[in-house]
Amino acid sequence: MTVTVFIPCFVDLAHPRVGVSIVQILERLGHRVEYPADLACCGQPAFNSGYWDEARPVALRVLERLKNAEAVVIPSGSCGAMLKVFYRELFANTPHAAAAAALSERVWEFSDFLVSKLGVTDLGAHFPARVTFHDGCHGLRELGVKKPPRALLSKVRGLELVEMKEAETCCGFGGAFAVKFPMISTAMGDVKCASAEETRADYIVSNDSSCLMHLQGLLSREGKPIRTIHLAEVLNRR
Repeated sequence: MTVTVFIPCFVDLAHPRVGVSIVQILERLGHRVEYPADLACCGQPAFNSGYWDEARPVALRVLERLKNAEAVVIPSGSCGAMLKVFYRELFANTPHAAAAAALSERVWEFSDFLVSKLGVTDLGAHFPARVTFHDGCHGLRELGVKKPPRALLSKVRGLELVEMKEAETCCGFGGAFAVKFPMISTAMGDVKCASAEETRADYIVSNDSSCLMHLQGLLSREGKPIRTIHLAEVLNRR
């Protein structure tokens, strides 16, 4: 099929290898990949801050650009939830409500697309390391994505997945939350990092680069050896 990859701001600006990995994986699986470079933000920062009127013009550009896409794949539970769940709320009772509902049916978080849509779990990846997985809030709670990333990791050669006790606990980032409440955000992140350390993992893996950036910042400032890496980058190691 033709897969349209929507690359979130965080990935585009700070973690481009995540986007590259997704494109390479999808092309190896035989799909045609489109990347609309004219799209950037999905409107979530304004939406989450309560500025819905300001978020709509940004979101409408995305909605119109993706209206003919066969499938939209996003390497983020956060931005994936914005397009799949919150666009319905944002455009409710507007002339664009039907378009938002139609787009919702074609939007997939990356790991869920591979496992639930394509039926793929083994990508031939090789990543010899001990890892633990962080469930991002939006991916877990809004999209219900829990099993797909673990199914994919279970097939990676040389990888040992060790679940941490606080796998489903918020890391404290939350976008604007980390800016508005830095002390609370840091305290929440410390809890997550401590739980990951208990597993003696080499890496924290997640579907969200924003969460990983937050956690890596905390770990690096403390001089901790554990690193963070997006699921797509693990799956692209061969």
